[in-house]
Amino acid sequence: MKNGTFKKITAAFAAVSVMLAATSCGGGASSSSSDGDVIKVGVLFSESGSTALVEKTMTNACKMAFDEINEAGGIKGKKIKYIHEDYASDPATATEKIKKLVEQDEVVATVGCYTSASRQATLSTLKDDNALLIYPTYTEGEEVSPNVIYVGNMPNQQATDFIPWILKNVGKKVFLIGSDYVFPKTCNKQARALIEMYGGEVVGEEYAPLGHTDFSTIVNKIKDSGAEVVYSALIGDSNTSFYKDYQQYGMTADTPICSISIDESNLQAIGKEFAEGHYASMPYWSSLDTEASKNFVSKYNSLFNDGTVVTVLTEATYDSCYLLKAALEKVEDPTDTTALINAFGGITFDAPQGEIKVDENNHCTWVYSRFGQIHDGAVDILYTTDKALRPEPWPSVLYPEYADSNFMPSWDDPLCYPQ
Repeated sequence: MKNGTFKKITAAFAAVSVMLAATSCGGGASSSSSDGDVIKVGVLFSESGSTALVEKTMTNACKMAFDEINEAGGIKGKKIKYIHEDYASDPATATEKIKKLVEQDEVVATVGCYTSASRQATLSTLKDDNALLIYPTYTEGEEVSPNVIYVGNMPNQQATDFIPWILKNVGKKVFLIGSDYVFPKTCNKQARALIEMYGGEVVGEEYAPLGHTDFSTIVNKIKDSGAEVVYSALIGDSNTSFYKDYQQYGMTADTPICSISIDESNLQAIGKEFAEGHYASMPYWSSLDTEASKNFVSKYNSLFNDGTVVTVLTEATYDSCYLLKAALEKVEDPTDTTALINAFGGITFDAPQGEIKVDENNHCTWVYSRFGQIHDGAVDILYTTDKALRPEPWPSVLYPEYADSNFMPSWDDPLCYPQ
């Protein structure tokens, strides 16, 4: 990776045409882009599989945002028609579904994907068809692709403040755990470097398959390691089993789990008694005591009675839709993908978490850093930045040679397209 050379995007891309057909999510639509009354947008989130619980709230956020936009007059008088595809928590299916959205439905952009594996599965189509993905999920970084707008936090906006705080206030002997794919492994590589940098010690590291439910062996390894804290990047349903097994096999919040990958939906599934006293870091928590956040949570809860709750993913997906709206309002032709991508640079939005901004150079978003302790099924926020932090896809504390965000790799550079 370090041998890659940053290059500014200079290649001209072919425009993506738009056929505006009927959709199951957005109601009736015109049959041709020439009718000029609608703009088609893809929504790519799982309704089945191991991450369906998490992704349902992301689908809801798209419906909430796009309906609001349409009720307010749409985009220059055109209504958004959104087509939802279920990739069933499977990266290979994400590849098939993004191709359908881009090549058959001819959407102008897609808001979607939860796991990094599913995002990376879309990159070939984005490259080959010059298509646009707006990705809401927090990410491990170490990738910036020309046709992706990254709205979720980068590692420096989450772990870079969290880990020094953990070492100072919780414990210095750290056990790393995660699901067995790119996000947890990359995050834990960065966590290890930060732990060692700030005088801590990694006393163990384990990974479990996505959807794994039996953590008895791993919990016993944690007990035997002498860990004072567990740093977790487990994903999806595995969190429920892990937190319950953690207590069942004799561990307590005296050796707390500090997670970078749980939110309120996970807390709901885990149960108050199993999550109590542990810690978590995200740019947004629904417990944030601001008028904007309270209004957002209240409206979501009034619209959806499906067992889902507001999470950082709800908020980031909602933000993604409004950032897309702002970019579409800046371009003359919504089917001009290159112009649309370029339009995102510098866009701001008064999000429920506070004002955020898409960086002018690296396609990532300025968001807040917040972490807290879990109490009574919610997060009591202990730390928050005063304003959104500049995103560093390659954290400067680990990759000083990549600290400059003024350059963007081309598709030919492995920095933008992990192999």
